[in-house]
Amino acid sequence: MSNRSTVTEFLLLGFSDVRELQILHFVLFLVLYLATLMGNLLTISAIVLDHRLHTPMYFFLGNLSITDLGSISVIVPKSMANSLLDTQLISYPVCVAQVFFFVVFLEADFVFLTIMAYDRYIAICQPLHYERVMNRRACVNMAGTAWITGIVYSALHTGNTFRLPFCQANIVNQFFCEIPQLLKLACSDSDLSEVGLLAISLFLAVCCFVFIIVSYVQIFKAVLSMASEQGRHKAFSTCLPHLAVVSLLLFTSMFNYLKSTPSSGSSLDLAVGVLYSVVPAMMNPVIYSMRNRELKAALKKLCGGYSSTITVSVIVP
Repeated sequence: MSNRSTVTEFLLLGFSDVRELQILHFVLFLVLYLATLMGNLLTISAIVLDHRLHTPMYFFLGNLSITDLGSISVIVPKSMANSLLDTQLISYPVCVAQVFFFVVFLEADFVFLTIMAYDRYIAICQPLHYERVMNRRACVNMAGTAWITGIVYSALHTGNTFRLPFCQANIVNQFFCEIPQLLKLACSDSDLSEVGLLAISLFLAVCCFVFIIVSYVQIFKAVLSMASEQGRHKAFSTCLPHLAVVSLLLFTSMFNYLKSTPSSGSSLDLAVGVLYSVVPAMMNPVIYSMRNRELKAALKKLCGGYSSTITVSVIVP
């Protein structure tokens, strides 16, 4: 241990060394970040202000928007600042915080998507029991469980990662602090507790995925047996956006962690990092608003009221 130097900061992978391209990266990420903020904030505002959306499905959708806002806010501003200031540095404490909060929001995101699949299953396959099963107390308990699960899971994962010794190598092969990339910088070999925790993570992800798939198999069976075409359309309009969001997040995350890491180049790592950490958070409001008529109507009402307020304030100073 005496020959090892303690790492106090890490170097994140930049998108380019050319100053013009760094500015372009800053502008592109700024546009993506602002679009994500606007989309998710509009979704949350519509759900809070429109009493017609005070239902379990939209309650969980609001929480999902919060996780999207959190996950992208943890990693994108730091990358933008590094490009603008022409640096790659991130301090050790900031890296720890980035890992912890990103994993919290990502894990909570998965849990909320699983809960939303269960909510749709009860609403479509057991409609007579919906109000009893998905009552206010049950919804609050499920949301609390999702957040607590994310915090506990992240604390274990972050603690097991940063208790490993880091030596002279401090270049993270990603534009944010990512656990798989950090583990490659550790001085010691694969730690048994970390391997066990990764196995638990895979087990939980598979369980959530299987639960979602089974729920949707039952949902589609029930939808296809409906005699009313309007009922089928309404069921599909609420289920298909959720299924699209699940597929987008799941497959981009799986591609990131199952890709050939040792042989992958820096450009591939950056592209995959953007694909699973930035794109889902930006696309979720678009996917839901495109297919969901109730949310679309609430967003139009919200935007219409906001524009009317601006017009009145301009006309009557």
